[in-house]
Amino acid sequence: MTSDHQSNRLANGDAKGSGAAEFVPAGADLAQLRAAARKCRGCGLYRAATQTVFGTGPSDAAVVMVGEQPGDYEDRQGQPFVGPAGRLLERALEEVGIDRDAVYLTNAVKHFKFVERGKRRIHKQPGRTEVVACSAWLAAELQVVEPALVVCLGAVAAKAVLGTDFKVSERRGEMVALPAYQVIATVHPSAVLRAPDFESAYSDFVADLRKVHAAM
Repeated sequence: MTSDHQSNRLANGDAKGSGAAEFVPAGADLAQLRAAARKCRGCGLYRAATQTVFGTGPSDAAVVMVGEQPGDYEDRQGQPFVGPAGRLLERALEEVGIDRDAVYLTNAVKHFKFVERGKRRIHKQPGRTEVVACSAWLAAELQVVEPALVVCLGAVAAKAVLGTDFKVSERRGEMVALPAYQVIATVHPSAVLRAPDFESAYSDFVADLRKVHAAM
């Protein structure tokens, strides 16, 4: 599958307006993609963000996990899933027997979108335009890694991979077969942290990851 074709599918047919595509080098490996992404100006989010936060993990990972966007910790450190949500994800992966270092971790959007409140930077969900603008990077990552399974963490990631009609609330934990790989969607670990009943939300999240482990 070509990078252009995959980015079109990832964006639910709306990649025409993708701003990142011109910054993605053809035939690049992950290191080259990461370097190129630092200079991406495909949407306006780069202006306020500290840096591009590209994916990390093995180039031959069987599983790719896709989140929404980097948060404050990730934006400062330049690595995905290093904040509280990342620590919860690591705990859950360990509980089900998945080695985090064997998983490729990335986000649908590579720059932190936020609003400032005093000294704090508060996460703001990326819009569809920004997800589409960034879709060429995710398509390129998936083309290089060629995973057997893609795990979408949250609605933004699920819509980026499976299209805007996909609802995590209705199809959570369901295996979806695509030509290049299988996809399963669950909630983002940050949603577990915010849940009124943390223990129940965490238990459900772990149950979804057990399905991932079984499919590996």
